[in-house]
Amino acid sequence: GSSRAQVYNRMPMTDADAELAKPPAEDGADDDEGEEEDAVMADGAPAAAGAAKKKKKKKKASVGEAVGEPTAGGDAPPKPKPAKASAGVWSTEVRGIKPWAPFKSEEKGAPAQTFPPTIPVADLFPSGNYPLGEEQQYKDFNMGKQRETADELRERERIHNIDYNEIRRAAECHRQVRKYVQSIAKPGILMTDLCQKLEDMNRRLVQENGLSAGIAFPTGCSLDWVAAHWTPNAGDKTVLEYDSVCKIDFGTHVGGRIIDCAWTVHFNPQFDPLVAAVQEATNTGIREAGIDARLCDIGAAVQEVMESYEVDINGKTYQVKSVRNLNGHSIGPYRIHAGKSVPIVKGGEATRMEEGELYAIETFGSTGKGYVREDLECSHYMKNFDVGYIGLRLPKAKALLNVINKNFDTLAFCRRWLDRLGEEKYLLALRNLCEVGIVQAYPPLCDVKGSYVAQYEHTILLKPSCKEVLSRGDDF
Repeated sequence: GSSRAQVYNRMPMTDADAELAKPPAEDGADDDEGEEEDAVMADGAPAAAGAAKKKKKKKKASVGEAVGEPTAGGDAPPKPKPAKASAGVWSTEVRGIKPWAPFKSEEKGAPAQTFPPTIPVADLFPSGNYPLGEEQQYKDFNMGKQRETADELRERERIHNIDYNEIRRAAECHRQVRKYVQSIAKPGILMTDLCQKLEDMNRRLVQENGLSAGIAFPTGCSLDWVAAHWTPNAGDKTVLEYDSVCKIDFGTHVGGRIIDCAWTVHFNPQFDPLVAAVQEATNTGIREAGIDARLCDIGAAVQEVMESYEVDINGKTYQVKSVRNLNGHSIGPYRIHAGKSVPIVKGGEATRMEEGELYAIETFGSTGKGYVREDLECSHYMKNFDVGYIGLRLPKAKALLNVINKNFDTLAFCRRWLDRLGEEKYLLALRNLCEVGIVQAYPPLCDVKGSYVAQYEHTILLKPSCKEVLSRGDDF
C-alpha cells in the first residue's frame, strides 16, 4: 500500500470504484492558445441571477429558470458582445452572479473602497470589527436541543470574538477579491493572467505578511472535465473561452484562519442548469450542517438535490451527478483539511459535526461519470501537516524545504509561487521531498474528457447560537 497522504478534498477509493477509475481513451486535445486581453470592466448590465427552481426528480431545469435572465420564447440569448471599458463601475459577463452592492464602511472616518479595490480591508475597519457573514439558525434549534440559554450562548461567542474577527477579515477580503475577478473574467483572457491578477489583488487587500496573513492555497481554475487542483504552470497558454466551465477556487487567511470559497464561471446559457444544480446542492449542504449533524445525512441531502437536475448540452441530455469521491472538509489553523470529510453522496460516515468547528461545504456536479482520477501535469503541492524530522541527502532539497517552511509552512503552494520567489531548477528537489514524504503532490482531479464539472463552495462556522456562512456575499 502507498504511504502517500490522501488528497485533501478526496475520499478514498473503494473496490467498487475501481472500474470507474480506469482512464478513458486518449483523444489528445491541444492546449488553447490566445492573445492576452487587457483586464477592463464592462458597462453591460450584470446577468440577473434568477431563482434556480428545481424540477421534480429526473426533470430538466430550463435555461431561463435556472441561472441568468429568462429569454423570450425560451431561446438562448445571443453570445455577449464586448462591452466598453468603464472605470469604477462593476459589471460582469459571468452568468449566475447576482449584482454586488457598492461597498460602504459604516465606521466613522473609514475610507471608502475604490473599484477596482485599492485599500486593504483592515484599513476599512479601523475598529477591527469586520462584517458578519450570513447567520442561519440550526435545524431543530428550538426543539429542545439547546443546552444553554441564549444569553449564555452569546457570552461564549463574545469570548471567542477575537478569533471570529480574524476569519471575518479574511472573508471580507475574499468577497472584495472575487468581486474584482468577476469583472475581469471574460472570454479570451489567459488563465495565467487571471490567476496573477487575482493573487496580486488578494495579497494587496489582505496585506500579505509572511505566515501571518496571505493567500491560503493556490488559485484553482480547473476547466470543463477537470474538477479540481489545476492552476497554470509557467508558460501555460490556456485561455478562458465562451464555452468554458471554469471553477475559481481560492483562499485567504489571517493568522492561519482560512476562508475556502469557490464558484463556477460560465458564459454559455446551456450550462445554466448544471450550475444551478450545484449552487442549490451547496446551499442544501449548508442548510443541513450544524452542531451534532451527521456527515452522512448531509451527503444524502446534497445528492438528492444534485441528481434531481438534468442539463441539455449540444443537443444531448445528461443527468447531473454528484462527484462521489470529492467532498467538503473541516478546516483548522494553517490546515486546509483538519480531518473530517463532508460527503456529497449518501452512505458516508455517521461522524457528527461539533460546536466551534469550521467547515468548507463544497459540492461538485458532473455530466460525466461522477468520479475523478488524477491526471495531467501537477501544479499543487503541500507539506504534510504531521511530518516529523526526515533526513535529506540532497542539498538542493534541504534548501527548497527551507523556502517552503519560511513562505508556506503547511499551507498549499504551487510551482508558479516558487518561480515568483526566484527558485530555479527545483523540480528534482521537489520530487525528492515528495518521495520521502515531507511534501505531498496534488495532481489535477479529472472526470472523463468531454464532460463538464461545476463547483460551489462556502466556509461556515458552527457558533454556539447559530451557524455563520462566513464567505457569503451579494454574488452567491
